[in-house]
Amino acid sequence: MFCYFLRRAVLALLSGLLTLTQALAQAPLRVQPVAPDTWFAQGAAALGSPANRNFISNAAFVVTREGVVVIDALGSPALADELLAEIARVTPLPVRYVIVTHYHADHIYGLQRFKAAGATIVAGEQGREYLASDTARLRLQASREELAPWIDEHTQLVPADRWLQADTVIELGGERFRLQLAGPAHTPEDLVVLHERTGVLFAGDLVFRGRIPFVGLADSSGWIRSLDRLLTLQPRLLVPGHGPVSDQSVADLQLTRDYLVHLRQAMGEAARNLEPFEDAYARTDWSRFESLPLFGAANRINAYNTYLLMEREGMGR
Repeated sequence: MFCYFLRRAVLALLSGLLTLTQALAQAPLRVQPVAPDTWFAQGAAALGSPANRNFISNAAFVVTREGVVVIDALGSPALADELLAEIARVTPLPVRYVIVTHYHADHIYGLQRFKAAGATIVAGEQGREYLASDTARLRLQASREELAPWIDEHTQLVPADRWLQADTVIELGGERFRLQLAGPAHTPEDLVVLHERTGVLFAGDLVFRGRIPFVGLADSSGWIRSLDRLLTLQPRLLVPGHGPVSDQSVADLQLTRDYLVHLRQAMGEAARNLEPFEDAYARTDWSRFESLPLFGAANRINAYNTYLLMEREGMGR
């Protein structure tokens, strides 16, 4: 009898913890000030799910005298609504621009709400090709199944109003935002944003702070070169695509760079030696990175994709 009641108590406790976790995951989005006239919303260090509403990436905004500049639109229309509500709590001025650092689902599924609010969407030219691809269509189809009800049949892919083919400067309300094309890297269309007055660098997914990056089909060689260029900027503050704001920008840029270099060195050696992937993965020393969040979820697939990439690069020589 005692075991029965103990089991019931444990199940009740686990159920309560699950309910609490879900409630916390769906707590209202809140922004925090990180620099003068600059606010930031931080996503969870997790995979996208209905429990977290696909709130796994960051967004930020800067208020100028003539309106608001938003960097990235978050991973669902509902999250974009909450971000717009937070902006309205800070300022009555409208959102003039939304700058898309890259067209991955967790950064763009909120775009339609900003478009409806009258914002001009700005992105790198290569994003146009992604939007027209089967990859984008199938990703949205899968998201409608896996992330319902936050992603549904009303969620749409939204193109930019301005597709950038070169670095540019956006000026608004006396503020200057330097948009630098950084791809191909994490994606072909990567761009970063430097707010000149504050020295804040919005790096998108070129930087995953304090967690394992999602490499996917990235051009890791180009990604490393882009990080090298960002390291020369030595920004005062860095807003990554994932993870907390950093006032140690060089160290955090370097961590992502070091991880990518380690992947390429380990998997490149295996590919050159025709060593099977599983053997190469097992013998590689991951100790520097294995304590980081999402190592278990992301590292093996990162390594495998890098192995395939290094095979292709080797055949191209």
